[in-house]
Amino acid sequence: MAIAPDGKTLASKTLARVSEDGTIKIWSYQTNREIATLTGHSNLVYSVAIAPDGKTLASGSSDKTIKIWSYQTNREIATLTGHSNSVTSVAIAPDGKTLANGSEDGTIKIWSLETNRELATLTGHSDKVWSVAIAPDGKTLASGSKDDTIKIWKAGLSE
Repeated sequence: MAIAPDGKTLASKTLARVSEDGTIKIWSYQTNREIATLTGHSNLVYSVAIAPDGKTLASGSSDKTIKIWSYQTNREIATLTGHSNSVTSVAIAPDGKTLANGSEDGTIKIWSLETNRELATLTGHSDKVWSVAIAPDGKTLASGSKDDTIKIWKAGLSE
């Protein structure tokens, strides 16, 4: 789940036990109603993140992809591929220019949201990476893994 910077909308992944339909729902806090449903993933969505400027949403899925969406038009902008297993976590840097993600393949990838290209692959976990978080300074990344470790990376995600 992710809250937009304006505090008025919420993006949630759909994790219904019986459907796992791969959609992302956008909800209004003010009306408690669904505004939009984003479709494009072919399987369960594990994670969503909204850029600090409120213009971009990223989602990670068990279909091994990351989708980048326009949060203003609710349209898909790009699909990022390169993992050999599910994408379990996504985080957008404070400057909104880069994205980090964790995967069940045990790696973390850093992506440019300006070019939609992979910038780096971080290795070091011996099992699935469940969670990634970027520090407010944009220079430090934390990752949590099924290998029972938390790793701190000096990623230099923001200038």
